[in-house]
Amino acid sequence: MYIVTGGAGFIGSNLVHELNLHGITDILVVDNFADSKKLFNLHGARFVDYMDKKEFRRALEQGALGISRVNAIFHQGACSNTLVDDGVYMMDNNFTYSKVVLQYASQQGVPLVYASTAAVYGLSGPSHFTPVLENEKPLNIYGFSKLAFDHYVRNEVAQGRLESTVVGLRYFNVYGPREQHKGRMSSVIHHFTKQILENGKVRLFEASGGYGNGEQRRDFVYVRDLARLNMFFAQIGPYAPAAGETAVTYQGVVNAGSGRARTFNEVAKSLMSVHGRAEIEYMPFPADLNARYQHFTEADLTGLRELGCDLEFTQLEEGIHETFETADAVAV
Repeated sequence: MYIVTGGAGFIGSNLVHELNLHGITDILVVDNFADSKKLFNLHGARFVDYMDKKEFRRALEQGALGISRVNAIFHQGACSNTLVDDGVYMMDNNFTYSKVVLQYASQQGVPLVYASTAAVYGLSGPSHFTPVLENEKPLNIYGFSKLAFDHYVRNEVAQGRLESTVVGLRYFNVYGPREQHKGRMSSVIHHFTKQILENGKVRLFEASGGYGNGEQRRDFVYVRDLARLNMFFAQIGPYAPAAGETAVTYQGVVNAGSGRARTFNEVAKSLMSVHGRAEIEYMPFPADLNARYQHFTEADLTGLRELGCDLEFTQLEEGIHETFETADAVAV
């Protein structure tokens, strides 16, 4: 059995679909359907069981999950809304719950690949996106909750208390199909698409942070690449050890981005190649965002490569085209 927490969410549902593409259907989806729109993300997906997040966590804490064999756990479930300021809820949901999942994975001796975030870097400037302590300065409780768990994992590894694979993936600006339910938290690819289709315009920020109109840069990473990364570190599907080979134990916290910053102008132009020409309208940069806005992000992939992962990332233009070739890509 493969467990995918947050399995109906953006990244989790894409992971379920990617597992299916490689013949893996023995999947337990764990999620919270308070937002029932997420059900559309699982259209066409094959899985054998579902548990509500609270039920799943309670079963882990009570030692009552009742699954005879777990192959791997993909912990994608979290509150990723950066506008949530309830620190008690955020720490319980993103930190304490993750510790429960880690404890279970460790007891079972199975790989755990979990979602961290580039939000831990806060306003780190260019060349400061290496996963080391001096660069880790989150601006909100979401980023802090994720960083706290990264610290916990690092310490467990350093103390030699973990024997199986545990890898934290710091996701950068993720885009792709099945993100429409995220609303304001959706990627700019989703928001720009909606603007083009509804108004024939794309609204970008004017010059700010030392960058020209629309030239602010982000590391946009295609969601399917992240699904493949999860499978790589769990060593399943095409990444399973060959006959006679021993599985590798991977441990660490690494960046999961394309490794190449792209401008918002480039994003807009790539979307126009799919949706047709649109006017770019530059709007004044809000003064109140100066201390909260990442003008530049770019994943340093050194740690990822040193951990043994040689997967290549999809270029922005290719990822955008593939996104909108998907029948249920984005309902705008």
